[in-house]
Amino acid sequence: MATEQITMPQLGESVTEGTISKWLVQPGDTVKKYDPLAEVMTDKVNAEVPSSFSGTIKELVAGEGDTLSVGELICYIDTEESGSDTEPASVKNEEKTSDTRSVPASNAAAAPKKDTAARGRYSPAVVRIASEHGIDLNQVEGTGQSGRITRKDLQKIIDSGQIPTAESQPAVTPAPAVSEIKQEAAAQPKETASGIKPIAVESMPGDIEIPVTGIRKAIAQNMVRSKHEAPHAWTMVEVDVTNLVEYRNSVKGDFKSKEGYNITFLPFFIKAVVESLKEFPQLNSMWAGDKIIQKKDINISIAVATDDALYVPVIKNADEKSIKGIARDVKELADKVRTNKLAGDDMKGGTFTVNNTGSFGSVMSTPIINYPQAAILSVESIVKRPVVMNNGMIAVRDMVNLCLSLDHRVLDGLVCGRFLARVKERLESMTKENTSIY
Repeated sequence: MATEQITMPQLGESVTEGTISKWLVQPGDTVKKYDPLAEVMTDKVNAEVPSSFSGTIKELVAGEGDTLSVGELICYIDTEESGSDTEPASVKNEEKTSDTRSVPASNAAAAPKKDTAARGRYSPAVVRIASEHGIDLNQVEGTGQSGRITRKDLQKIIDSGQIPTAESQPAVTPAPAVSEIKQEAAAQPKETASGIKPIAVESMPGDIEIPVTGIRKAIAQNMVRSKHEAPHAWTMVEVDVTNLVEYRNSVKGDFKSKEGYNITFLPFFIKAVVESLKEFPQLNSMWAGDKIIQKKDINISIAVATDDALYVPVIKNADEKSIKGIARDVKELADKVRTNKLAGDDMKGGTFTVNNTGSFGSVMSTPIINYPQAAILSVESIVKRPVVMNNGMIAVRDMVNLCLSLDHRVLDGLVCGRFLARVKERLESMTKENTSIY
């Protein structure tokens, strides 16, 4: 029998961590390969973590509510493989140094000399934070499984300002294995994004304290990361969509009867965006540190809100689809979000985001970029306004504002202005005569 590790998987593009919302197994349970072990929440998707092996659950390292980086250890499983049944698991784990996420207590910074073996296993993130802040891990009470010290424990100490230091023994950071370096790189953005300490706010009588859920924390961290790393700029155009409104209203009844669902305005806007991205592929790009990656595929992320969270599923290869095809994908993805059936693959591969803030009645907004994408477009509410026409006459027209936020490292105002002008031109020319839904 061999002891194997289950780690936090990559559950979506740019996802760096997940929160264990519910364990579906307990120590002693027998599982088969691909059986679900736990439910995990991220800022992009709720998903189940499958088992990579068949065997018996040995130990749950992470507790419900714990947030772990991609690649961080969540549990141990005994598998029916070659090896001695009597050989201690700790010996086998030490022989797998290059694959393990844990660091032996004897090597850790100010490593404790007491408590259980679980308490003495530290992730490299815990060791690094302890070293950076001079925290004596001997004096830290862990809240994780079997007293294991978590990053949340250390962050709580750092926020309090009362840091226990090791006066007689300097903190020593162990040399990480190659796999640990890769896992640390995946976890690093989270540390950057959450580097600002929160302001202490005192509750007063009558105030209601609402616990921050794992998914709300993940959303907050991703938004902070986007605003801190990407220099945001924004621009806006107003579009006369009177012809489009008339066209859509004239076909919505027949479309509903034929297809079984409503045709909204959003697919028309997405179609105009997609066609314009073909002309200006610079906006279909991502910042990658020492280079800009201009994506070949045009995959449109759309924002879908629930009562307590925001999800951004992706319409894959949107440039190959008709307005009807885009409408079908919008409906299917929105239904998946609202029925909690969104899969990890539904969230991957987005290259540009269209945000339908107009559904809430908004007329102007400055959206936060869906990092690492280079831009996001908000479609505001369509409203009737008096407009001065080219002939000098005043007419009531259906008008909408399009607000574009851009990463100024990747994009400049000139190309974004030209892009928006083409989106505007396409929308204003959409009529029954020259625009096919199919």
